[in-house]
Amino acid sequence: MGWLADETGLEKCAANHVPLTPLSFLKRAADIHANRLAVVWKSTRLTYAAYAEQVSRLASSLARRGIAPGDVVATLLPNIPPQAVAHFAVPAAGAILNTINTRLDADTVAYIFGHAGAKIVLCDTAFLPLAEEAIKRMEGPAPQIIEVVDEGFTPSGHYLTYDALLAEGDPSAPWVMPEDEWESIAINYTSGTTGRPKGVVYHHRGAYLSATANILSWRMVLHPVYLTIVPLFHCNGWTHTWMTPILAGTLVCCRDITAKAIYDAIADEGVTHFGGAPIVLNTIINAPETDRRPFSHIVEVFTAGAPPPAATLAAFEPLGFNVTQVYGLTETYGPATECTWRDEWDGATKDDRAAYKARTGVAMPMLEGAEVHDTNGNPVPRDGAHLGEIAMRGNMVMKGYYKNPQATREAFKGGWFRSGDIAFQHPDGYIKITDRAKDIIISGGENVSSVEVEGVLMHHPAVLLCAVVAKPDEKWGEVPCAFVELKPGQSVTEKDLIAFCRERLAGFKTPKHVVFADLPKTSTGKIQKFELRAVAKLMEKA
Repeated sequence: MGWLADETGLEKCAANHVPLTPLSFLKRAADIHANRLAVVWKSTRLTYAAYAEQVSRLASSLARRGIAPGDVVATLLPNIPPQAVAHFAVPAAGAILNTINTRLDADTVAYIFGHAGAKIVLCDTAFLPLAEEAIKRMEGPAPQIIEVVDEGFTPSGHYLTYDALLAEGDPSAPWVMPEDEWESIAINYTSGTTGRPKGVVYHHRGAYLSATANILSWRMVLHPVYLTIVPLFHCNGWTHTWMTPILAGTLVCCRDITAKAIYDAIADEGVTHFGGAPIVLNTIINAPETDRRPFSHIVEVFTAGAPPPAATLAAFEPLGFNVTQVYGLTETYGPATECTWRDEWDGATKDDRAAYKARTGVAMPMLEGAEVHDTNGNPVPRDGAHLGEIAMRGNMVMKGYYKNPQATREAFKGGWFRSGDIAFQHPDGYIKITDRAKDIIISGGENVSSVEVEGVLMHHPAVLLCAVVAKPDEKWGEVPCAFVELKPGQSVTEKDLIAFCRERLAGFKTPKHVVFADLPKTSTGKIQKFELRAVAKLMEKA
């Protein structure tokens, strides 16, 4: 039963119980590492003292403009310093940060403005038309636009600018720290391929522990140099913006994700870490020589967003990178499992090494559990064969879906968060994703993993990217249909790719159709399979 407070005189008090919050990371860094470089972007070089001062200025300015604890402040920003400042300043005002995907359509942004109830939106000059159109379409009170003018842009002249707002602020204003670590710190909206996106609510405790877990999983030491490839509107940049001050690291901003920008940042700023989807790895692998820059250190890379093909990992690491696959969802603050390297794998050959690294992995340190469950909610055998749904539980799982208790109850059924991702577990406990539940192809009663077929196609030297979806078929119900994006200057026929797959896959798994096209992608590099499924359905009718 444990001791009771009234029996022992032991109880929580101000001396022994302080709510966990990532705000503490920056407060400490500004005190201990005041003169160390914190944020870099073009001519901007913010020390930790200056970083914290901007946070105080923005937080106090927001308060003066009516932002109270519990209010929502939205952003429509790329990966530039004001987006990083907002990650600390909005919660330092006691408010809730809503970073919005800049590639969404105006109707969806209008819905998010209204559903979250944003009172102010910090908006980059380039995205003013999107914000303005969204406000025209939205229901309820509209947010006030504050224009963020990045280097190289001209102010529109229609709105109060971010710099002017900062100038109003108090550089020494105290921060509003949470009284309860379960208070909300951010709301992030899911991509919502069908229906309206859901608002995923994070708390201070989860943000604190997720940031700490990333450090442990990445084997980080003092003063890392982190490049913001992952959009800061995506799971708050996997919590990496909150993470960087723990180790007094440097956050290097990257507005446009190109191979040249990445190579330049590594060579010029000494970048040691970045995260990105497999498409980012492919961009680097296939970069022209003119975009490449030499560097002498190994860069640590987290990859997630889709299972990386072993062929991609095998081609990427020799270029000077060490890859760790992580897996998670918006609902888990981004990464929640990691493919922890094991000593017994040290002697693995190139192909085997890549296959090990392509595993989804095991629970990260601050997650209580990650398992594969059957339809009854019981763990499947760890035999590398039985399929089930990935389920997770712990402090790195969201508070729930905002204003959607039914969806929250469904997601948390049985005391675990149900991911919707299909996987098996190896005997050593490592999870391996086979597909999203909606991406499984059922051909003649047999389950076909689109991920497995994609992994084979990615071994073909002409293939840059690919996605496999179900195409309706009168005889088999569904058959695999491959959409393929070729490397520049390469050519291959549909017949050749089908033959290539047939040599490596069972007949029912082999694509029956190959379509050559530029693949639709999200801002984080995920291929939008729902669009390809729609095309495959039209092919049936043709």
